[in-house]
Amino acid sequence: MIEVKNLVKKYGDHIAVDHLNFTVEKGQILGFLGPNGAGKSTTMNMLTGYISMTEGSVTINGFDIYEEPEETKKAIGYLPELPPVYPDMTVREYLKFVMDIKKVPRGARAAMLADIMARTQITDVADRLIRHLSKGYKQRVGLAQAIAGYPEVIILDEPTVGLDPMQIIEIRDLIKELAKKHTVIISSHILSEISEVCDTVMIINKGKLVVMDSVENLPKHLERQASLHLSIKGSEEKIRAALAPIASIEKLSVEGEEEGIVSLCIGTKERVDVREEVFYALAGAKCPIYQMSVDDMSLEDIFLEMTKDEGKSLNPEERLENSDTDAEEDCPYDTDTRISVEDINSEEKERED
Repeated sequence: MIEVKNLVKKYGDHIAVDHLNFTVEKGQILGFLGPNGAGKSTTMNMLTGYISMTEGSVTINGFDIYEEPEETKKAIGYLPELPPVYPDMTVREYLKFVMDIKKVPRGARAAMLADIMARTQITDVADRLIRHLSKGYKQRVGLAQAIAGYPEVIILDEPTVGLDPMQIIEIRDLIKELAKKHTVIISSHILSEISEVCDTVMIINKGKLVVMDSVENLPKHLERQASLHLSIKGSEEKIRAALAPIASIEKLSVEGEEEGIVSLCIGTKERVDVREEVFYALAGAKCPIYQMSVDDMSLEDIFLEMTKDEGKSLNPEERLENSDTDAEEDCPYDTDTRISVEDINSEEKERED
């Protein structure tokens, strides 16, 4: 459905996106993650044809985004972080306008309008001016325009920003429903949202692909021991003797002992699952297990581990709670550096071409 090859975007001497290669299959929900300035919005803007690429190619539904832009853009529905709504229109007028732009057949517009308003739950504000809507409702209207025309690919940048908890749940359910007929790409700083909704996660850092895999498989890409925590009835000596034959155990440390219950932590190499071996070994030694839990890494832990910079502390609040704007994504320069007039003119010329 989507194929990206050697995608590069340069601003002067700075490489914002550095030779990205990935594919997204039909019906897949891809979570797109990266710290501020990693190149997420730049990549999404190139996928939609909003900005040009320096090198590489993007193919959507079999069409090249720049060789056949009209065909590819018919297949894309896009919700940027700031919804592209016209405040002086009513919701109904705006969605009719969007369907007109997308060349939806006139005979199909009434049914489609009713459907997308019902799915995004904006029917009750259909005849209100958009300027009078709350931020959450404006976000819903933006989502409605993205799915108008029923495009094969839907790209959502921070789709639940400004919504209350109940609305967030409803939008997540809608995204899962959309995946039955559409390919969905979501960029979000809410990592619980990505882990709950997406079946595949792609993490980029400094414009480069770090990893792309299912949420379940992401920990396998980290060189980190898996930890197993247990509470066992028995003496420490007897427990150690029972577990000694298990070759995959690299580390065994006692965390505490109280009333004949030993708490310990087992570290294994290459994230090997030893729970079954541990169970049978301790059962054979007649040391009952009172509690056993795997120290699984959350998506937040994985994200921080894979995007941390050497010598630089990565503050989760700064990385995950601050919303990255297009300016932060697309302008990597500090306050002492400015993009030259030549760079700007070159970019404008590329858009015109």
